[in-house]
Amino acid sequence: MTTHAGSDPELQAARRRTFAVISHPDAGKSTLTEALALHARAITSAGAVHGKGDRRGVVSDWMDMEKERGISITSAALQFDYNGTVINLVDTPGHADFSEDTFRVLSAVDSAVMLLDAAKGLEPQTLKLFEVCRQRGLPVITFINKWDRPGLDALALCDQLSERIGLQPMPVTWPVGIAGEFAGVRDCRDSTFVPFRRSVGGADEADPEVLPDSAAEAAHGDDWTTARDESELLAESGGAFELDSYLGGTATPVLFGSAVSNFGTRHLLDLLVDVAPAAGPRDDVDGHPRPLADPFSAFVFKVQTGMDPVHRDQVAFARVCSGVFQRGLIASHGTTGRPFSTKYAAQVFGQQRSTVETAFPGDVVALVNARALHVGDTLYEGRPPVRFPELPKFAPTQFAAVRPADLGRYKQFRKGVEQLDQEGVVQVFTSDARGPVPVFGAVGSLQFEVATHRLEHEFSSPVRLDHLPYSLAQLLVDPEQRNLIRPVGRCEVVQRSDGVDIALFNDEWTVRSIRREHPEVQLEPLMGSGQ
Repeated sequence: MTTHAGSDPELQAARRRTFAVISHPDAGKSTLTEALALHARAITSAGAVHGKGDRRGVVSDWMDMEKERGISITSAALQFDYNGTVINLVDTPGHADFSEDTFRVLSAVDSAVMLLDAAKGLEPQTLKLFEVCRQRGLPVITFINKWDRPGLDALALCDQLSERIGLQPMPVTWPVGIAGEFAGVRDCRDSTFVPFRRSVGGADEADPEVLPDSAAEAAHGDDWTTARDESELLAESGGAFELDSYLGGTATPVLFGSAVSNFGTRHLLDLLVDVAPAAGPRDDVDGHPRPLADPFSAFVFKVQTGMDPVHRDQVAFARVCSGVFQRGLIASHGTTGRPFSTKYAAQVFGQQRSTVETAFPGDVVALVNARALHVGDTLYEGRPPVRFPELPKFAPTQFAAVRPADLGRYKQFRKGVEQLDQEGVVQVFTSDARGPVPVFGAVGSLQFEVATHRLEHEFSSPVRLDHLPYSLAQLLVDPEQRNLIRPVGRCEVVQRSDGVDIALFNDEWTVRSIRREHPEVQLEPLMGSGQ
């Protein structure tokens, strides 16, 4: 059968740009997400108006805790068209306690936008996230945000990129005026000037005005000359734009702007369309790239409930890797081999949904009522079977035993705990010594807050947490050695919900002590939260 060009997965994949926005908390990720959607005319006004204090709920922040705190604590997927290119934008949690959720998102995208606060530059969480991008081979574009506020020197920020993470900065736009006295940007590709225009409350698209070099110099004199000299100096020092350097992960294009004023985001969108990699073949579990033209395949990188509080359904977010997804197809589950119906499939724009009939490699499909799916699962059509690599679990550093405050709500409590584990909000462990009392494992305390909040408000089961003294978790290779790790209070063996035995320790000294007492014990490190 001849494939129509409109349904050719290779041609359609070439139109896709699937990327994540990463940054330290409060750098403006959700604001940038909506500014990009605004420029693509996917929305008519941005939700971020005056920052946390007065901001309305942004499209990509939909959980009650996100609206109350003004931070993103769960990832959100948005899709929109921009000048004939399909943009799949995945906003990520900024808080370090949700690094694992961000890691999963980065497994499902083809590139990343690293957002820096002009006043703070590279911060610890940004560094960690960039290392994940480096490990996954994701090229990175850097957007320096909040230039309309006082901040660091532009060259000093670029020095941080080269000195602290080894990326050669390649200026695409350069600020005219110091941080806090923003006059506009110089487009380094053609030496034109785009004056800074602050839209009213940051709620509408800022109409760009492009002026020639001569008009910019006449209007801004020394500021324009400084911007031109600095950007040209950087270009002559190895910072001239080179596509191969960007795609190879040795250099990063740099842009300046103000997301809350919707300024600079047009340049960013245009650059993503022009240079960011399109959706390409993904490696299967054996390391073999799966051709885009092969039958449909996808992997689940996120599971979420509570997006529709009326129906309490469960949504699995799946990255399409090959072939054509058509709603209603019967796919095979990569782990169980059982059939899975895709009758209820949607495109998700924040909390809003619309039915999706067709999707292509690079797209993110939301599969509704997908209770059989877990994070890391593969779906595929046809033969032979397909498996994509499982997503690793981070090593928790905080632990707490959790009990229902009302034993009459025990059924709801168990259902909620199972759901939180399936989504990866926390890791859930059981212990022979603790009987039916589960143990939550987390990278940071905010995960506990989210878990307890959701148990109370979504499952009507308030809980009590008893924090445990452990801070280290290691894989116990041989389950027969469980009896070697028994001292109560110093260490404990628990079982993760996937059946893996994990040894918990107070500290590194306790690990060394166990190894001295029992040199035969086989322990292996788990993936750390900073990796």
